[in-house]
Amino acid sequence: MSRRIVEVFNRYAFYGGEEKVADQIAGHLTQDHELLRCGFDSREWMGEGAPGKLSQVRRLFYNGESRERFEAAVREFKPEVAMFHNVYPVGSPSLYHAAQLKGLPVVQYVHNFRPFSVGGSLYLKGKLMPGALKGSFWPEVLNGAWQGSVLKSALMALALKRLRTSGWLDQVKVWVCISEFMRDRFAEAGIDERRLVVLKHAWEPKVVETGMAEEGDGYLFLGRLVEEKGVRVLLEAWERLWKEMGEATPELWIGGEGPLEDEVRAAAAGNPRVRYLGMLAGDEKSRRLRECRALLAPSVWWEPLGLVVYEAYEAGRPVLAAASGGLTETVKDGVTGWLHPAGDVGALVDSVRAMEQIGEEGRSTMGREGRKWLEANTGVEGWKREMALILEKAIEG
Repeated sequence: MSRRIVEVFNRYAFYGGEEKVADQIAGHLTQDHELLRCGFDSREWMGEGAPGKLSQVRRLFYNGESRERFEAAVREFKPEVAMFHNVYPVGSPSLYHAAQLKGLPVVQYVHNFRPFSVGGSLYLKGKLMPGALKGSFWPEVLNGAWQGSVLKSALMALALKRLRTSGWLDQVKVWVCISEFMRDRFAEAGIDERRLVVLKHAWEPKVVETGMAEEGDGYLFLGRLVEEKGVRVLLEAWERLWKEMGEATPELWIGGEGPLEDEVRAAAAGNPRVRYLGMLAGDEKSRRLRECRALLAPSVWWEPLGLVVYEAYEAGRPVLAAASGGLTETVKDGVTGWLHPAGDVGALVDSVRAMEQIGEEGRSTMGREGRKWLEANTGVEGWKREMALILEKAIEG
């Protein structure tokens, strides 16, 4: 049955994986449903024409202008259900209140740990901060989890506290979690388990032409160059490998941009087996995926799912990943790759050595198993059937 859906996404200052996924979800929804995208943009609060600082503080808690924009969309489009992704900072909790007043059921898509984490990741300065799931935001606040500011983090914590006590989240009829791990964490946070469902992201694997690229000499990392992605773990692991193996050390290919770029460049200058490739996209990214010996996902935070694993499997490559969050649900230890304890440099070194020992044929076998998993578990048609049931549950109760 076709449904009328109004979707809300507050775009971040910089385009990233969450926004890409939201666009993909919108594309899947429009195949079977009528969809109106009601967007907000963090850049509205930057540069000339941005509201004053005090006004931004007020609107972080409750943005009446955003509420009016959302209500106008609802009046015009007359949706049966709302789908919320991110509402911060410009959209604000006022959107939940507006949906409640209109009697409009909300489906909340869970991409990170908000509204139960100030920074969204429950991780900062080398530490997981799971206490926020129970409402203890102070560790995140004192470490400046939101935008690197203690003051801004305190304000976000207060806004989240208010949202949790307002009753507005009662309007969320279904929480869509992208992994079983995320479902379990939100249950810990107090969300009624009957309202939590798991729906992993869909994927349409491209046909990969065999023989187009031979296996190279590198292990590939793709992602933001930030601590939580395990970048420092990678660099230390390759330093150890270089000291132990010398010229026999396989290369480390790093693709991405972010705050740790200078550290990556310094490592590449000091270790002849580390190569920094900058931001990879398009044909170059596809080529590196096909040529790498394995993809690396050494996240030290609780990775909600890890779509980069899908990309590796699409190219028929195995994955060496941290046993962190949703990665344990996509990387089958010993079958499609190997898992290591998050943050354990020695264990990652051992995984690389093991991948070297099984040779090209063994790596290809693991890669084929990954491709089989992708084709069996991430089909778009299956995703659409599950989403239809989620929408029905939200609307019909």
